[in-house]
Amino acid sequence: MTIIICPGIHEPELTESFIAECLNPATDITINGIAVDILTFPGEGILALSGFHILQFLHDNFDRRRHRLSNKLESPVIFISFSAGVIGAIIAATKWQVLGGHVKAFIAIDGWGVPLWGNFPIHRLSHDYFTHWSSAILSSGEDNFYADPSVDHLSMWRSPQTVQGHWVDQSIGCSQPQNRLNAAEFLHLLLKHYE
Repeated sequence: MTIIICPGIHEPELTESFIAECLNPATDITINGIAVDILTFPGEGILALSGFHILQFLHDNFDRRRHRLSNKLESPVIFISFSAGVIGAIIAATKWQVLGGHVKAFIAIDGWGVPLWGNFPIHRLSHDYFTHWSSAILSSGEDNFYADPSVDHLSMWRSPQTVQGHWVDQSIGCSQPQNRLNAAEFLHLLLKHYE
C-alpha cells in the first residue's frame, strides 16, 4: 500500500514535520508485515490545487517503481491531504479510481469548504468544531476528528500529536464526540483500520 501526501500552500518544513511525527518508521505502519510506501507530492504553491499534476505525479512514481508493485493501478493507495491540497487530492483520487486505481481511503485535514464525494471512505480532521460542523454540510465522511480546544490551522499539519480533540463516528448516525485523543492518534487508528 502507498500513502500519498498532498500538502497545502505553506512552507515545506510543515510537511516534513507532519511526516516525521505521524508517518516515520517508528510508528510501525505496515500491511501484512510490509512497510507502507509514502509519496509526497512535491508541487508547491498553486500546484497543490491541481488534480492533474497530482495524478501525473502518481503515474510517474508508480511507473518508476513498477518492479516493486504487482499492478500499479490495483495497488491500494490512501490519500492524506491538507488545506488547499485537499482540492487537488480529491480530484486526483477520483480520477485515479476512474482509471482503475484502488483508493483505500481519503483523509482530508482542514479542507474547509471543499466538497468531498467519492466511491471510497472519506475522513475529515478539523482544527475546530465550527470547521467540523460546517464541513459536514459538504459531506461529512465516516469517522472524523475535530480539535477541542480549537487550534490554529497550521498546527493540524505541523504538530498533530499536540492537537487534542474528539473522534466523531458519523456511521452510527450521530455527531456526538465518541472518544478523546490527539490528531496523530486518530490518524494512526485510521491507518491501522485500513491495513
